[in-house]
Amino acid sequence: MLEKSRMMAALGEVALLKPAQIAAALVANDRAKYYMSLLQAARQHARTPDAPAPNLRPERQACGIDDASLDAVLAGCEAGGTGDLRLPRAPELVDRLRSEVTGLLRPIEGEPGTRLATRLAALMERVGTVRAEAITGAQIDLLTAVGDEDTVHRVVMDAHREINRLQAAIATETIEGAAAYGLEEGDRPVVRAFMKGVARTASLKFDHPGLDATATRTAGRLVIQNDLGTTDAHVLVVRVEGLQVTVSYTDVHLQRLLFLQALLRASGMRWDDTRSRADNGFADGVYHLASGRLEAADPAQLLEFVELLGSRLVFLLDWNRARKRLRQFLPKDDAIRLLRWAAEAEVGHMGWLRMGADALIQDALQFVERATRGQIGVGEPLHEMLGIAQTVEFMRFVLRTSTEAARRGEPPTYVQDAVRAELLGQVRSGQQALLDLAAEHAAWIAEVAQAVRDALLAWPLVDENPRTKVLAARAKRCESRADELVVRARELALRAERGEFHRRLVEAADDVADELEDAAFHLSLVPAGTSAESLHAPLRALGELLVQGAQEYVKAIEAARVVRRAGAREDTRDFLEAVHRILQIERSTDLAEREVEVALAAASGDFRSFHFIGQTARNLEGAADALMHCALQMRDEVLDQMAASSR
Repeated sequence: MLEKSRMMAALGEVALLKPAQIAAALVANDRAKYYMSLLQAARQHARTPDAPAPNLRPERQACGIDDASLDAVLAGCEAGGTGDLRLPRAPELVDRLRSEVTGLLRPIEGEPGTRLATRLAALMERVGTVRAEAITGAQIDLLTAVGDEDTVHRVVMDAHREINRLQAAIATETIEGAAAYGLEEGDRPVVRAFMKGVARTASLKFDHPGLDATATRTAGRLVIQNDLGTTDAHVLVVRVEGLQVTVSYTDVHLQRLLFLQALLRASGMRWDDTRSRADNGFADGVYHLASGRLEAADPAQLLEFVELLGSRLVFLLDWNRARKRLRQFLPKDDAIRLLRWAAEAEVGHMGWLRMGADALIQDALQFVERATRGQIGVGEPLHEMLGIAQTVEFMRFVLRTSTEAARRGEPPTYVQDAVRAELLGQVRSGQQALLDLAAEHAAWIAEVAQAVRDALLAWPLVDENPRTKVLAARAKRCESRADELVVRARELALRAERGEFHRRLVEAADDVADELEDAAFHLSLVPAGTSAESLHAPLRALGELLVQGAQEYVKAIEAARVVRRAGAREDTRDFLEAVHRILQIERSTDLAEREVEVALAAASGDFRSFHFIGQTARNLEGAADALMHCALQMRDEVLDQMAASSR
């Protein structure tokens, strides 16, 4: 709180220091009483060592002291001679008590403050030096007793009464939760609008401290200050004068400052250049200051803006911690864009932090690795495994689910199960994407096969620019498109369940497209006017068989989508029938290709023409052979999956 007060002074809003100082003084009062209770309990325990040591942990936690090691101090107490006792960390405890009482006196000005400070100084001089791990009974009395003589405890009691009077004097009203004093009637709607925005999203901070607001009128303008948690130098001050709103914001994290500016960009607020200032009083030794101004067109726009501003503040709490956790799964800029989405969707990130944050995702990754039998590893970043777009979609689900569960009071295990299921679904959707890609690739194979079949039906021609060349060009375009799909399949296979199989399948199927395109190319090289009647029938039969085989391959892939152990029996039958028809077609192409060879051996004519015709036939037979291998791969994979799912 001291850092907050120093920052308020740095921003030129001294009028707001008093409420902050009073709040800090009340905390110091509670802590001072804890340290006095600790000293008193130490003496009592030293006198009765056989009795259990008092448990002051609840009192320590209630006043916000995080040092859990203090709970063990009483166990080390021992009685000494003449009322002295051995007390671990005795000098430190006395110094802590003196520091808290000094903080309690800070807001008390004028003669009361001076008198109390003089009394404290005189008493601490009387206490004198406290030896290491030893304190006298007289010293404990001067610090903690309440009797006729003056003690530090009496100073604390008198100071607390002064603080209560001071607080009553300045706290004239509360407006929607904001402590306000010295306001004019026209200020109250603005404060209400600001607090309406704060209240709209405040539940998203859950039990995190912060968002307390103070409002006053000073120097002819309304000034609102919001307590943004406990981070040093994290302060927001809003000044309203007429229709002009000025926002001053300080932060030790420059990226969070830029994040707030991005959240308010649509409002039309103009920001001055951000300034960085050194101050060794803060943890990082530097803080950043930005000032923005908005000239509202009318009172309605003014109220709309301050409500928006108030509603954005919760998304600054623990923002840097959330950003660092997200960096494990997304690149820096994408992590910040995700946090901006969470703010604009009023989902926030605090629920995710409460539910385990990065540990939640790591658990889901390990679960998916087990569920996929190690086919998905956890060694690479999530965005490399799923891709940026799919990772962002997954993380949006995680943030939203965490927030909704935290609001309903669901346990972290509920979110854990939901995140596991979602990530497994995302990974398996990658498998579905590969099936889609394989189906598209199969469709292009069918297109190439039809182009070759059409070229064979058009052959032979006597035209100097035979149609076979046009059809060969068409086959080449289709084959190039199929090649592009192979590249995409290799990328998808890196992050999909059973992706390696689908990659191999598409690569094997691309051999079919290559052979078909080569057949069209070789046929286009046959000189115009070449004619051999005995070759027409077997060549056209080959072309028709490849069209049929490609169509059956398309059917097999489509059937493979729905074949499961518990699937309909007819789906499995359709898949197996398509596979076996491909095998039959491959045997038929062997016979047709041999008929071409027999016809070539008996024909007479130009050797070059017969060479290209023979090469065309071999390409077609090679395409059929490659189709058969694809069909067998699919058959083995589908049957393996069915067997695995039944175990």
